[in-house]
Amino acid sequence: MSSEHIHGEGGGACHGNESNTYSVTDIADKDQNKILKKVSITPTIKEFVVYCPAISGFCKAGQFVVVRASEKAERVPLTIADYNVKAGTITMVVQIVGVASAKIDKLDEGERFLDIVGPLGHESEIKNFGTVVCIGGGLGIAPVAPIQKALKEAGNKIYSISGGRSKEFIFWEEHSRVTSDEFFPVTDDGSYGEKGFVTTVLQRLIDSGEKIDRVIAIGPPIMMKVVADLTREYGIKTIVSLNSIMVDGTGMCGGCRVEIAGETKFTCVDGPEFDAHDVNFDLMFKRLNTYTDTERALHSDYQDAEDEKLKNKISRVDMPTQDPDVRRHNFDEVALGYTQEMAMTEASRCIQCKKPMCMAGCPVGIDIPAFIKNIADGDFVAAARKIKENNNLPAVCGRVCPQESQCEAKCVLGIKGEPVAIGRLERFAADTEASLGIKEMPESVEKSGFKVAVVGAGPAGLAASADLARMGHDVTIFEALHTAGGVLAYGIPEFRLPKAIVKRECSFLEQLGITFRFDMPIGATIGVPGLLESGFDAVFIGSGAGLPYFMDIPGENLNGVYSSNEFLTRINLMKAYLEDYDTPVLRKKNVAVIGGGNVAMDSARSALRLGADNVYILYRRGRNEMPARLEEIEHALEEGVILKELTAPLEIIGNDKGWVKEIRCQVMRLGSEDSSGRRKPIPKEGSEYTIKVEEVIVAIGQGPNPILTRKWPELELSPRGNINVDEKQMTNIDGVFAGGDIVTGAATVILAMGAGKEAAAGIDEYLKNKKRK
Repeated sequence: MSSEHIHGEGGGACHGNESNTYSVTDIADKDQNKILKKVSITPTIKEFVVYCPAISGFCKAGQFVVVRASEKAERVPLTIADYNVKAGTITMVVQIVGVASAKIDKLDEGERFLDIVGPLGHESEIKNFGTVVCIGGGLGIAPVAPIQKALKEAGNKIYSISGGRSKEFIFWEEHSRVTSDEFFPVTDDGSYGEKGFVTTVLQRLIDSGEKIDRVIAIGPPIMMKVVADLTREYGIKTIVSLNSIMVDGTGMCGGCRVEIAGETKFTCVDGPEFDAHDVNFDLMFKRLNTYTDTERALHSDYQDAEDEKLKNKISRVDMPTQDPDVRRHNFDEVALGYTQEMAMTEASRCIQCKKPMCMAGCPVGIDIPAFIKNIADGDFVAAARKIKENNNLPAVCGRVCPQESQCEAKCVLGIKGEPVAIGRLERFAADTEASLGIKEMPESVEKSGFKVAVVGAGPAGLAASADLARMGHDVTIFEALHTAGGVLAYGIPEFRLPKAIVKRECSFLEQLGITFRFDMPIGATIGVPGLLESGFDAVFIGSGAGLPYFMDIPGENLNGVYSSNEFLTRINLMKAYLEDYDTPVLRKKNVAVIGGGNVAMDSARSALRLGADNVYILYRRGRNEMPARLEEIEHALEEGVILKELTAPLEIIGNDKGWVKEIRCQVMRLGSEDSSGRRKPIPKEGSEYTIKVEEVIVAIGQGPNPILTRKWPELELSPRGNINVDEKQMTNIDGVFAGGDIVTGAATVILAMGAGKEAAAGIDEYLKNKKRK
């Protein structure tokens, strides 16, 4: 064992003295040394629960094991701080401080340590001493846990002190509190508990006059020395557990020798616990530094090698796009998609993490590594099928979802480079499957006999409907417009999301047996109570947030002022940009768009394509605070949209015929953060100016449309008019569920779909319970 080892690399709450019931056959168990659980306590502290029945049956508090992660790895002693005879497990905690622990950290659940030897060392002395102070410093918190528990069970009064650099290093507080009479957290920076060192609290306990019969101190060597120096003054018996250099752990090498009361002792066979007042700490410090330089060099080389592995996978494959000077004059899709070669190259960048964090960032739980591996292997249809296990609109989500703040934000390659282009690969798989004309349907399921009404054919409603149909329920979608898709149809422009793709994705739902009823605004005609009365067993409301907000400034009712909803609906749903469609839309040369989100970008880029010479985006904060996707901002600027950040509109000014002629603005500066977490815009005095425009598009958000709710006073709403739901997406009305923007306010497509899926699960459970009754 090298000097990398920090004592206390173990963890948990010891399960006690169950008798050993294991035989020789248990020792040969094929799952021996298998990691059953791995937990990140902090980014550098990891807990391992390992199946070791041949060891757990013999464990006592205070003992340790020696482990080897792989063939070339170092032998590392780790304290056993939890053992469960019945489960056949031991628990250890490792701090990632060098090459040996870094290689241990490479192991994940389901994998095995190559070697685990133990239990080794003498067990702790456990009896009723009286009053005992148990001190764990840093990683020392872990090995103190089973000793403290055993001492408490022996009848001692326990004071527990846990010390760390900051709050995150005070772990297992629940164990410490349960097995102590009083618990004292201490941090160097004062971020939790008392500011100071463990000796600060120890001194106060001594000064209280209460007799302390014993102190147990485990942690960094310097901490144990300081504790020993303090207790020596008062003659308090103090036990420390030493972490000297060790290779074999069985007494063979003698590398773990320490000086105790002037005699040489071996930590592995004579310890690891010793009387603190007999330890020659100064000599121990010197021996611990034996391999410091060597280990520093090894760790540097190891890290360089790991960095090089990542570096080879950093170059992200760019997706081809239309030239900005060309695309600003058409409504064709900007992004052209990956070729097969591009997709396979990008997919090969995925390092197939054993515990993929990208999946945690996906609101619908797609098995991202699996579908990416299928693409890397050239099996594109299998990739599409894997995605569709959780997402019925992959071609849509691959285009419009903010992967950079969700799945891609958690990709490990993004730590030192660019994350895998998960969204682009999702789009590629869906488009490739469609281009091959493959329409494989999921296996049919037994019909439940229940009927579910879904209000709204937007992302939330479509996701809920698909899952409910796959669960065997009879689903009917009621949509106020004449086509399916909701915001996908009326809000997102053709150049970002071709409507043929929306139609293609929605046709899959028809194949599932879902019935669409268009031109049916629920609430304007029949209400949700009427749906329930007409035979539906449950209702899901996914009507979205379609009521536009305005700024409430003078001039908003002038001719030439649009809400973004109206402007985009005319263009996208009614195709006003095409000459052979009848719906009109204004085509002005100078246009101002107010807002900084994706809808503002869509509006500005659409205005350019309608022939505007100058399109201004007016945003009262800075570019860094804009909520729009970075890609959308960059595309808008490439196409010639003019961003006027730190600009707040004050008034829209009209001519004598009632048409917009200019907009009066004020320059802002950013102050401290407001309730949204962004810096608050503050007006600059005397900074007003005007911009000559003939058209203004207000894109500052939208709220819930009251058509469905205004005639239904029994339904509980939030102060902003959103529907209140419980953890299963059910409203206060029995059998009525809701999800998406009507609940959360305007959000993303994928979050709405996630809510739809959660609601489908809630509805299915509700109907099953209803059937039982």
